[in-house]
Amino acid sequence: SHIKFYWCVCVCVCRRGAISYDSSDQTALYIRMLGDVRVRSQVGFEPERRSSHPYLCIDFRTLHSDSDPERRVHRLLSFQRYLHSSRLLRGVPQQIPLHILDEDYTGQARCMLEKVGNWNFDIFLFDRLTNGNSLITLTFHLLNQYGLVELFQLDMVKLWRFLVMVQEDYHSDNPYHNAVHAADVTQAMYCYLREPMLAKSLTSKDILLGLLAAATHDLDHPGVNQPFLIKTDHYLATLYRNTSVLENHHWKSAVGLLRETGLFSHLPAEDRLNMERDLGSLILATDISRQNDYLSRFRLHLDQENLCMSTASHRHFVLQMALKCADICNPCRPWELSKQWSEKVTEEFFQQGDIEKKHKLEVSPLCDREMNTVGNIQIGFMTYVAEPLFAEWARFCDTRLSQTMLGHMGLNKASWGGLQQEPAPVSEEAEPSTQNLIQTHQMP
Repeated sequence: SHIKFYWCVCVCVCRRGAISYDSSDQTALYIRMLGDVRVRSQVGFEPERRSSHPYLCIDFRTLHSDSDPERRVHRLLSFQRYLHSSRLLRGVPQQIPLHILDEDYTGQARCMLEKVGNWNFDIFLFDRLTNGNSLITLTFHLLNQYGLVELFQLDMVKLWRFLVMVQEDYHSDNPYHNAVHAADVTQAMYCYLREPMLAKSLTSKDILLGLLAAATHDLDHPGVNQPFLIKTDHYLATLYRNTSVLENHHWKSAVGLLRETGLFSHLPAEDRLNMERDLGSLILATDISRQNDYLSRFRLHLDQENLCMSTASHRHFVLQMALKCADICNPCRPWELSKQWSEKVTEEFFQQGDIEKKHKLEVSPLCDREMNTVGNIQIGFMTYVAEPLFAEWARFCDTRLSQTMLGHMGLNKASWGGLQQEPAPVSEEAEPSTQNLIQTHQMP
């Protein structure tokens, strides 16, 4: 077992998800198949067969390669060392000890996990205390805390391998859409799962799906948004016919890892397929271009007071709304955390704009660093996207947490307004219209 686990970890160090383009039938094939652990290679597509656009010669994987592979190897081998000394591989004890952190930080990380349900949880500090492994550590802890590992008889080696691969398939070079964002969304999702309206109604399967969807909702995000992929004729846009391109890719990437690790292989085939389908339904709900559809449906349910949490489809819809809130909850965090996220997401927009300028493309709305500021982008996002969503969530869950989130958002919006030293340039690119914000803020 030890040798098998060591092999799994070492493979995860050097592999990343890759998609192979089969020109014979013009379809993309995932190479993540159970038992197929080919090392990440420079597979891709032939630019001349796709389009003549120069950007298509660039492989996203080369843009996001790990600048310090030795750190990653050390990080994972550190985990493996502590797992060897633990009881995790001998079965599933009632209380699984947290032997997955470096010794110097174990105490501090444990202390933070005791308060993982607090809304002011500092995911940036937690990521440092876990040596860059916040997503693995947090998700593992929550699954164990809910008793889901034992209840669903999850194999510990498979689960650990799955979480390692999930974290490694996020691009650490993305300023925003990286594993720390996924960990933050997972922590927010946990806060929502504890709300009375959900806690008293959700099944164990609902909770498992909610946590897994949060952890994988942006898996293998390339650091650019859907309109960019479409206008450059990227193969993912072709594969998913320009519809929920990134969300479909995140979902299929998650399914690929579930199948490769065999995490649910012990379940009946029908149950496995249902889990994969429901996971996809949750992740696809994070497509912000469909924000108004979900919000209108949610508002109608609340107006008619006909949400029935004993009905599976209604519980699933509430989970979708919870994940949508978790995905864009940054404006609702305390200022010290919210400001960092705002700066990171804006820098990712600006990096996309820089690529567009470099390759003579039209710069996407809000992606020109010379025409926009963090403040005007965030004020527009809060006004047109976040506030309407969280106002309805507060109608559904009129709790202290909901009021806290709305309070933080109001204060953060005022703070950004105060930091605006001068009005943003008046131009179509800088005008924070709802359409521009929805197109640009691709936070699947």
